[in-house]
Amino acid sequence: MRIALIQMNAGIDPAVNGRTLVAAVRDAAAGGAQMLFTPEMSGCLDRDSERSAATLATEETDEVLAAVRDAARAHGLWVHLGSLALLDPVSAKRRNRGFLIDAAGDIRARYDKIHLFDVDLPTGESWRESNVYAGGDRAVVGTTPWGRLGLSICYDLRFPALYQALSGAGADIIAVPAAFTVPTGEAHWHVLLRARAIECEAFVVAAAQTGAHEDGRHTYGHSLVVDPWGNVLLDADGAPGLFFADLPLERLADVRQRIPVLRHRKPIESIVSE
Repeated sequence: MRIALIQMNAGIDPAVNGRTLVAAVRDAAAGGAQMLFTPEMSGCLDRDSERSAATLATEETDEVLAAVRDAARAHGLWVHLGSLALLDPVSAKRRNRGFLIDAAGDIRARYDKIHLFDVDLPTGESWRESNVYAGGDRAVVGTTPWGRLGLSICYDLRFPALYQALSGAGADIIAVPAAFTVPTGEAHWHVLLRARAIECEAFVVAAAQTGAHEDGRHTYGHSLVVDPWGNVLLDADGAPGLFFADLPLERLADVRQRIPVLRHRKPIESIVSE
């Protein structure tokens, strides 16, 4: 399976980001990819919630989602649209929602980020996703022609129970679109992604935001592709761009036979404290 990842430096204008994504779909297809993976917040990366509210849309009216679906259809390419900030008309909060889009432009699966990032960092940065976002409440695995795709988003990466649920549901590939900060990326990005691939015996594909953004934040980049043995097949370093990787899917059966953790995994139903 040949895949493409776009490493983005997304700004605050969805129209500009949408054009970048549409061009990436075109170029990924021209490069022989069968699926394109995009980062978290591909449509708009803006930590000013009041300013970004002016461009906020529902799933049904979001122009970036519509443009990517049209491009997928035009070029016959599957797309994992890492996530968009969308208005939830029920809660009136936002959803950080990812999409699996097929080559006909149809949505095959959608996932709302479960774990919200509320933290004060030593750098002085403060994040309160829960102030404006409603978290998801279910794990999602979608079906593709190349295997089952488990969906997650950024901060989810730190919660291995979610990935155990995805691998237990048959995920062969797990997507981790992200906008990791530089300090946490330098410390934990590579080791966590490799650990999730090893634990789940699955390919991990992590398309990331990178660089100094229009809203003032800095993201780590280093979009990664990791195989089920923990080998890094692609590290995109720090520059924006489109990157390709070939997934040797036969590795799944080989690794799972050599170390059959998926068959040996047992639920822990009780804990004794002595």
